[in-house]
Parts: sequence; C-alpha cells; structure tokens
Amino acid sequence: MFIIKNDIENQIEIKKSKFICLIYHIDNLELVDRTLKEAKEKYKNATHYCYAYNINGIMKCSDDKEPSGTAGIPMLDVIKLKDLTNVLVIVIRYFGGVKLGASPLLRAYRTSVIEALNKTDIIPYKKYINKTITLPLNMNNKLQKLERKYEVIDKKYQENIEITFKIKEEDIENFNNDIK
Repeated sequence: MFIIKNDIENQIEIKKSKFICLIYHIDNLELVDRTLKEAKEKYKNATHYCYAYNINGIMKCSDDKEPSGTAGIPMLDVIKLKDLTNVLVIVIRYFGGVKLGASPLLRAYRTSVIEALNKTDIIPYKKYINKTITLPLNMNNKLQKLERKYEVIDKKYQENIEITFKIKEEDIENFNNDIK
C-alpha cells in the first residue's frame, strides 16, 4: 500500500468544463466531511463536487448528481489501481455548457485524478503503533538509547517515567526485545 506525500491541486479543461482535482492525505474519517465542506466553500457555484476515498480500508465514492458511475467509481478505481490508502480525492466540476456523454465524462474524472497524482510523490505506507512504557526514574539513562533509536511522542516525569514511542509496525518485535 502507498500514500501521497503531499496534498495536491490540479486543474484540467475538457470541452469548456473545468475539472479541479484536490487530493489529500487523510488518516481518519472525521476529516472527510470537513474537507468536503471546505472545498465547497472555496469553490462556490461549482456544478459537481464528486469524491472518492480509501481510509484504512474504508472506501466510498460519490457522483454528486453526475450520471451514475461516471465520476466517483472511476476516481475510486484510480485509488485502487495505485494501491493508495488514507487518501481523499475531490474533483470539482464547473460545467462549460457542452455535455460530454457518459464515456467521455468517465474518462475526464479518471484523467483528472491521474494527472493530479502525477504531480505528487507516492510513497510506501508504513503503519505505526504507539507504545507506552513506564519505568522507574533511575532508568532514565537506559531510556536514552531507546530514544535515539525510536521516535518519542510523549514523555512524563512523575513518580516514574512514562514514555510513549511511535514505532513502525514492522519494528515492534525489535522494540519489545530492546525494552527487555
């Protein structure tokens, strides 16, 4: 699986219709509605706001009043073809007065997404696990070795040291061995 490295915006024009493709790296479903709303506010008066996403294996798409199957499904097909996860694709269409027909419309949405993806880096997806450990204060020196090897996302000193690491899923076994 892969993710996009950077969010991207790209525009193409086909027979006087403008297709603005927005692609976002999104890790949770709660951000989908907010991101769609922001796109609708930024691109007011567009004819259609079609979208597709795959977020941690949950996939959905919308044609937003385009003929059924001509927008959302082709967009989702590109996401699947590229094996992308944690991605939201929105294609905003400003109708140019020329009806495209089903097949050309489908190609327009697909092309819009492909061209936008060509302008961003696609990198391998690495799943991370947050792992919290609690140790006595006198173990602080030994923790420094772990802190150099793994990313620390939180550290609290109280009666003990509570430290949370962000570990790549494939490194979890090594981490567990290191903390022993």
